[in-house]
Amino acid sequence: MIIPALTLSKQYTLAEINDRCKNTLNEHLGMEFIELGENFLKARMPVDHRTCQPLGLLNGGASLALAESTGSMAANLCIDREKYVALGLDINGNHLKSVKGGWVYAIATPFHIGKSTQVWQIRIEDEEGNLACICRLTMAVVEVQKLKNP
Repeated sequence: MIIPALTLSKQYTLAEINDRCKNTLNEHLGMEFIELGENFLKARMPVDHRTCQPLGLLNGGASLALAESTGSMAANLCIDREKYVALGLDINGNHLKSVKGGWVYAIATPFHIGKSTQVWQIRIEDEEGNLACICRLTMAVVEVQKLKNP
């Protein structure tokens, strides 16, 4: 399968991308964007008291929050943010392996980058590279003007 390249609307630094997430769920859960490549965006999140369920395992909801945050940011990097915004439309995830500590890493790659929708795959792996969760995220690309004037 050929993975589409991320056609960025402008050049971004990781510092700029992380700054956009100040005072949000991303910051609260300890998420950080760590790599932007030709066809992917990578983030990490700690497996700790903020992201675990009562049994001490990574919470599935935290995994989906990491997946949506990573895919959503990647989607928004590919559009003209003066005119459009990409909003989550649907997400699904399969939790394949439990994680008890350390870090998990999310890698978002596009399946489809269209004018009105985008579809992303997000792989969440533990520190050893084991696949813990696989997600698919569909994004709606909406004109900013339509959000201001419903």
